[in-house]
Amino acid sequence: MAAPVDTQIPSPVFQAAQLGPVQVRNRLIRAGTGESMADNRGLVGPDYVALHEDLARGGVGLAFTGHIYVHPRGRYGELQAGLHDAASVDAFHTVTDAVHRYGGRIFAQIAHAGSQSMSFATDPLAPSAVRNVMTGREVEAATEEEIRETIDAFRLAARRAMEAGFDGIHLHGANGYLISQFRSPLTNRREDAWGGTQELRDRFPLEVIRAIRTEIPSDRGLTMKVGLADLVDEPNGLAVGDAVHGVKQFVEAGLDGVEVSSNLMSDYVTASIRGYVAVDRKRALQDLLFHRLHRPAAAEAYFLPFADAVRAHVDTSVILVGGMRRMTTIEDVIRTGRADFVSMSRPFIREPDLVVRLARGGQPSPACVSCNICLMHDEHHALRCWRTPRKNLIDHARYRMSGGFKNKGSGQKPSASDR
Repeated sequence: MAAPVDTQIPSPVFQAAQLGPVQVRNRLIRAGTGESMADNRGLVGPDYVALHEDLARGGVGLAFTGHIYVHPRGRYGELQAGLHDAASVDAFHTVTDAVHRYGGRIFAQIAHAGSQSMSFATDPLAPSAVRNVMTGREVEAATEEEIRETIDAFRLAARRAMEAGFDGIHLHGANGYLISQFRSPLTNRREDAWGGTQELRDRFPLEVIRAIRTEIPSDRGLTMKVGLADLVDEPNGLAVGDAVHGVKQFVEAGLDGVEVSSNLMSDYVTASIRGYVAVDRKRALQDLLFHRLHRPAAAEAYFLPFADAVRAHVDTSVILVGGMRRMTTIEDVIRTGRADFVSMSRPFIREPDLVVRLARGGQPSPACVSCNICLMHDEHHALRCWRTPRKNLIDHARYRMSGGFKNKGSGQKPSASDR
């Protein structure tokens, strides 16, 4: 049975809506978040199933999985899930079956890390031999054959996702990974058929979208997390105007909706996973955030200008991510039509039943304080909230003081996509 969401509440947030051909029971989406729950073959197990089952039971309208690598050379980390071979299909079918039992919907977020891979056992590729601003890695420019192989890897991963029962594909084209690298003039310095102009820099994602679309039945969806600007310290990066023109082409190629985000990033915290969103002094005190008592709360909805830019020029469903916290803010965005759906990541880590809590009307905002400790542990421990129960904070402190993050050996930074 589906989770009991009170449909009597006169709010569009909790009303059913269409995302392409897929009907979802409300407009709240769990944003893609690295689960760090796969084995060394990229196969998921019981904790991954339980995480997504809890989200569906808790009333989430649609869940985007964490980024799933499509090719061994596109692997971000050792605990990341993969759809790179047929062995993954049965394991993911267990996940989709669990979600569908509770009336939920789930899209597989497929990705290739490019030179932003934190797996140093991986031989990554990139559009050009440019030092990656996040990882420091510089890899050789991909050959024509390697580019074609990668496009086909996305297609085959989409086919496997359909075989595994996913309701759609969410293509990761943001946050500095391979598609972002192809789209940015800072990281794509090619002068061939894959670069040199913005139109040619957008060719790679266009070819990927077209390839994926051939594998998706008419009753399944195809959406994309797309970067709208390079948020780095270097000038002359991807600008919003050029990015929106690309988005229009992507939609014409077959997208049912776009989730707006950053393209290249100098670091995650200032660009994509900003801390302490909407945390006032009272909330800081309740959660023992003494260092935040005399600082202003970080602003909500920091990607709303990106959503407005897409809405103004592209006819598609818009998914807004990025610091959405207060119900008043979420309702205003939906009521005014500035976005069709709102996606959140960190709040669902702490409260997988958040949708039910919000729908009942007794909770004005998620309990999450955006401390980002959960994301510090990406590729170190399975995804969880480290503030609840309180003993988790002690475990986090011990791990940090013991040098656990350094001992992992790869200097990982958070890979969760948002927020």
